[in-house]
Amino acid sequence: MALVLLPGLNNLIEDISEEKKLPTQVVEAALREALLKGYERYRRTLYLGISEDPFEEEYFSNFDVGLDLDEEGYRVLASKIIVEEVESEDHQIALSEVMQVADDAQAGDTVVLDVTPEKEDFGRMAAATTKQVLAQKLRDQQRRMIQEEFADLEDPVLTARVIRFERQSVIMAVSSGLGRPEVEAELPRRDQLPNDNYRANATFKVFLKEVSEVPRRGPQLFVSRSNAGLVVYLFENEVPEIQEGSVRIVAVAREANPPSRSVGPRTKVAVDSIEREVDPVGACIGARGSRIQQVVNELRGEKIDVIRWSSDPVQYICNSLSPARVEMVRLVDPEGQHAHVLVPPDQLSLAIGREGQNVRLAARLTGWKIDIKNSQEYDQVTEDATVAELIAHREEEESLQREAEERLAAEQAARAEEDARLRELYPLPEDSEEYEQEKSDEIDNETQEGEIPVNEDESINKDSLSEEDGAR
Repeated sequence: MALVLLPGLNNLIEDISEEKKLPTQVVEAALREALLKGYERYRRTLYLGISEDPFEEEYFSNFDVGLDLDEEGYRVLASKIIVEEVESEDHQIALSEVMQVADDAQAGDTVVLDVTPEKEDFGRMAAATTKQVLAQKLRDQQRRMIQEEFADLEDPVLTARVIRFERQSVIMAVSSGLGRPEVEAELPRRDQLPNDNYRANATFKVFLKEVSEVPRRGPQLFVSRSNAGLVVYLFENEVPEIQEGSVRIVAVAREANPPSRSVGPRTKVAVDSIEREVDPVGACIGARGSRIQQVVNELRGEKIDVIRWSSDPVQYICNSLSPARVEMVRLVDPEGQHAHVLVPPDQLSLAIGREGQNVRLAARLTGWKIDIKNSQEYDQVTEDATVAELIAHREEEESLQREAEERLAAEQAARAEEDARLRELYPLPEDSEEYEQEKSDEIDNETQEGEIPVNEDESINKDSLSEEDGAR
């Protein structure tokens, strides 16, 4: 069959490549796949209304499409095995037929034949399928390139621009660097800040939270405004001492979306100094609060507490409850990381915070379970008895857990021992050296049988064969 001409093919590929920001090789591969799906659709439509579709899912796996960019056209090619008797005309060809053009042909060899249908026979349904598949393949390639572009991004914080809204999510345009085209990213409802005003074309700093594969949508970018990593990034950019390494951020506890509307977003940041003469808290706050104010403005007024980290848990817990004043910290269960914090009556509400936010963030920051107690009403004997009961209960649970793990390990060891004993009494075929040798010989034989000798003297003249097949 003749080459099916596609006038302007080269311009089409270049235009798509420029519009979609894809390499021309990727566009060509997508076009070949789309034309192959169109040919498959063409073949299936021949049986519509006549009989049941005879083609299985992998029936057309031996077909391919060749693009001729010089003459601007394409051919549909089929790889067929030479056999004595033909059972499937799409996958096999008779040896006698091949020998008419190639005397040295042998059964088992593979030839490539031109099976391109006439352009007018291709059909409207097949053309529509080609167009749909091409669009889908190009989208998949774009998403795959997005995934590769953003997956290994060194800087996880991006500047994003609001494009539109979908349900409760905000769709934003982000770019991975200078000169790179913008791509879409989704900001889900749970990752938005309550004080943000997401209007069209508004810009925000966002944290690249995830590049994941979404069913039926391909690779998708998910960004966040509530992630603690955004706070770390903003401080690193505003505080030169953090960039230089003399001050480090040890821990961050953030509640960007409080459970109640009456409680605003709040963050606690624990910092430490590598050099004694540097005050880490003062460095992060800046002169008259200038540095921390930049961070607060970017987070739309979120309250931020910067506290000094300490290796002493007592001092660390005291600092984490800032701005409340603490009288005493009792580590009632150091192993279980449980502490009682005694505060004056006038500091009780401040230490706990509105709806428990302050103590909740302090517990997340330090990793300790913190109970705020009124220092004037604290009964140490009663509290110690209560804690002792809690410790006994915890130790009992840990003991039961250890016993269950030891019992499971013993059962697994016994099963393994029994399996080994049975295998000695009744060895399986795969345990023998002869079996391994036989499998290795089979693989070698299959590999040798699948090889097709290729040299100039014994090769089949595929072009002449294609012409003969086309003439038929």
